[in-house]
Amino acid sequence: MTVASHISDLLYRYECVILPGFGAFLTHRQSANYDEKTQAFYPPKKLISFNGQLKKNDGLLANYIADAEQLSYPAAVYSIQEYVEKLQIQLQKESHVELENLGIFSLNSEDVLQFEPVKETNFLTEAFGLSHVPATAVKREVYKKQAEQLEEKAPIHFTPERRESRPYLKYAAIAVLALGLSGLTGLNIYSNQVTEHNVAEQQAAESQLQQKIQQATFIIDNPLPEITLKVTKQSGDFHVVAGAYRVEENAHLKVTELRAEGHKARYIGENRYGLHQVVYSSHETRREAINMLYQVKKSNDGAWLLVQEL
Repeated sequence: MTVASHISDLLYRYECVILPGFGAFLTHRQSANYDEKTQAFYPPKKLISFNGQLKKNDGLLANYIADAEQLSYPAAVYSIQEYVEKLQIQLQKESHVELENLGIFSLNSEDVLQFEPVKETNFLTEAFGLSHVPATAVKREVYKKQAEQLEEKAPIHFTPERRESRPYLKYAAIAVLALGLSGLTGLNIYSNQVTEHNVAEQQAAESQLQQKIQQATFIIDNPLPEITLKVTKQSGDFHVVAGAYRVEENAHLKVTELRAEGHKARYIGENRYGLHQVVYSSHETRREAINMLYQVKKSNDGAWLLVQEL
């Protein structure tokens, strides 16, 4: 691919692509518009312009060429320099040069570089695949004048139609209306009676059902076996305390930890100092509590005996 093709690819993604030592190609967005000459709507597009003052290498084009053609960065920079030299030589010889998908460069009589961008290429990716839509103007005035001319040539006159008077139809309509109203009234009365009857029957059926339910006895041939659960509830005023915590959540965590170790630990509440107490176990006698205290002292020197006052 030529350097011009790489510049064209970059213009789809960037608004400024510099050709080092030559100039910069700039794009700016143009909104969708209507062209009166061609009578067509055109989609939005990116227009190209050229600025010969921006010649310093910014690395964008060189890095892109190095990646696309599998070259080192210095080799890509050198290929760009060769390309620019060829452009300048061709401009001096032929006074113009065409870059594919970009436009035509030319030198005027004063050797000033001029650029004419291509109009067929749209670098706006959002408008990819969109083309112009022809739109012809609607000639409303012409059709209106033609209609007025037809009215002048063949005027249309409207004559009122005479209808015979038929008074008996009026009385027949009144009779039909009266019959309809009377039928509707009778239907409403009948409907109300049916509703009242249904409600009364429903109430009677519910009353009989309640009486049968109260008189019914249920006999189960195969009763389920009884289940006896032994629940040991700790009681006693002698507690072997594992610790007291300022935060209640920490106390519950300690209970979980001790139960995992096999203790019958539980939370016994907050003492008068605002500390939440956790006990290993509770006992009815002091002797049982002291024996338990000796056992837990082996793993917890901070355990103590709490005697709860009545």
